[in-house]
Amino acid sequence: MQIAVDKCLDDLSRRIDEQQEQANLTEWISFLNDGWRGETFSPTPRKAAPTQVHWPQVTVNEAIADFDSMLLQQFKTCSDVLGAGGTNRLCVRCNYGTAILPSLFGCETFSLSHDANTLPTSKSLGGRDRIRAAVDAGVPDIRGGIGGRVFETARRFAEVFDKHPVIARNVALYHPDVQGPIDAAEVIWGSDMFYAFYDDPDLLRRLMELVTATYIAFMRRWYELVPPGGEYSTHWGFLHSGKLVIRNDSLMNLSPEIYTDYVRPLDQRVFDEFGGAGVIHFCGRGDHYIEQMSQMRGLTGINMSEPHLNDMQVIYRNTVDKGIKILGLDRRVAETAGRPLRGQVHVCDASGQVFSHRPST
Repeated sequence: MQIAVDKCLDDLSRRIDEQQEQANLTEWISFLNDGWRGETFSPTPRKAAPTQVHWPQVTVNEAIADFDSMLLQQFKTCSDVLGAGGTNRLCVRCNYGTAILPSLFGCETFSLSHDANTLPTSKSLGGRDRIRAAVDAGVPDIRGGIGGRVFETARRFAEVFDKHPVIARNVALYHPDVQGPIDAAEVIWGSDMFYAFYDDPDLLRRLMELVTATYIAFMRRWYELVPPGGEYSTHWGFLHSGKLVIRNDSLMNLSPEIYTDYVRPLDQRVFDEFGGAGVIHFCGRGDHYIEQMSQMRGLTGINMSEPHLNDMQVIYRNTVDKGIKILGLDRRVAETAGRPLRGQVHVCDASGQVFSHRPST
């Protein structure tokens, strides 16, 4: 396997055109700093650079089970971008799915078959007694569950970057999928958590405070291993301002009032802890809380996966009209906006969007 890894990485190094990568970066920075002329933004496509070697097709399960397979799976995404002359930023991650943070609390991780080729998820702890026990135990060992494997994979990526300086200069290792406080809390508690907003709010607040503290502890360790690169970060193939992308898929189930009371203060704490800026991703409907979300300090962008479920005029009024970027919007949606987008929207074809969802999506 090591021979295959070295052969593929040498191929990737040869095909990276650093002038094109710098041009791509310059265009992204222009967009993020409101210097892009045009209603929407999409970087100039690269000149295609097809591979000269065979890159193995690695399944998710194979990558999770073996470090070398993880390297091959992730760097193959960069090879595919170069081969297609794509516009995405070149990036890789420790690809262990949404189960990372719940696994620290003892949630059982499970995977589907190789044929499903989808990321693992986790089962909830189940029962309020187990939630109380977890809360009473405090912040868990961040190296427990999948945590230690994530950090070891980061070390393996660092070895690649040391050996391949062209890759190190042009491929970003972005932060793992630790979701956000509300999403991780839902997975840990289970869907019964939504009743707790009404019949056990004290326990729910304690759990969410604990999950937030655990998120911060985990990401502090991450940035010790993978120091942030400055004002901008790469994630899912796009560049953004700030260090974090918080995933808030569970918000579709909550009212604006509950979001503002329970969730937003914790998201703000996470932003403030890591430089004061970042992006929020959400699935499903978000137009009912987007105004409250837009009032966060340091929110530089949003990424949404189902614009057709939203009143996009409400979304636009609370993002592009306020200088908040929309990242990864389906080009067809932008083309039918029927109003100015003010150079604040990054567009791509639907197939070019790279999201990190739970296995069912």
